[in-house]
Amino acid sequence: MKTRVLDGVAIAGEIKAEVAREVVAAREAGYTPGLAVVLVGDVPASQIYVRSKVKTCGELGIYSEMHTPDASITTEELLELIASLNARDEIDGILIQLPLPKHVDTERLLEAVVPEKDVDGFHPINAGRLLSGAPDAQVLAPCTPAGIMEVLRRSDIPVSGKRAVVIGRSNIVGKPIAAMLINASATVTVCHSRTQGLAEIAREADILVAAIGRAGFVTPEMVKPGATLIDVGINRLTDAAEVEKFFPNNEARREGFLKRGSTVIGDIDPAAFALSGAYTPVPGGVGALTIAMLMSNTVKAAKMRRSGK
Repeated sequence: MKTRVLDGVAIAGEIKAEVAREVVAAREAGYTPGLAVVLVGDVPASQIYVRSKVKTCGELGIYSEMHTPDASITTEELLELIASLNARDEIDGILIQLPLPKHVDTERLLEAVVPEKDVDGFHPINAGRLLSGAPDAQVLAPCTPAGIMEVLRRSDIPVSGKRAVVIGRSNIVGKPIAAMLINASATVTVCHSRTQGLAEIAREADILVAAIGRAGFVTPEMVKPGATLIDVGINRLTDAAEVEKFFPNNEARREGFLKRGSTVIGDIDPAAFALSGAYTPVPGGVGALTIAMLMSNTVKAAKMRRSGK
């Protein structure tokens, strides 16, 4: 059985090209989609990620601006900032980079973003629309799960009538991807750290989504031969013994580890990929889709606001 690698970078490129064409059409219609990003404090990983988002906006022709309040800012002051962005017509999407400082009320802040500008898809109204099965054109869905569905669709992997298992129940990935798969007529089981008989359940999956945040958690014994494996995890290995365990005799990984002191692995043991019919690699898989779907959501939000939907 031949195993397919689902190239997230290539699929993200397709989506970005489509978004760029939509931006041109929007400008011809008299407006430019706009995204505001709020980055609180000096978290290096968040700064890198936000810069990548802003850079991608520039490449695709989307207007963007970054707001960088100090880590000492209060919840009330942030709410004032969000209110001002809600009121500006040229801003179609508002993204609050997580995590926020511990003293900030994250839930209150996320819910302060008006649903029509919630390009992260975290607002309860958008979550409710997703769960209710509203038409795709009317839903701003979380970016990573939306990217997973694009990988499946663009790779011609059947979903309707298939058995899907999601490992992980977060509001960011696990719950929304379960809802999306249900909406696509899959039969879905959601597993988590307290699930009994998890390995047996996972072995029944035609589509297995791993989003639990544990390096190499899904082992070959948990995989049905021929299944599609979607690896959402991004975990960093800093122990040489673990690198050798998961990547035996892999010179490229070993050299990369010696150079950087770490290497990245997903939630699926790479040894399990050989059993699959198709899989997303880490890196180069689902992670590449997240920013592309953010751009797509920004253009969608701009259209929805101007069409009155």
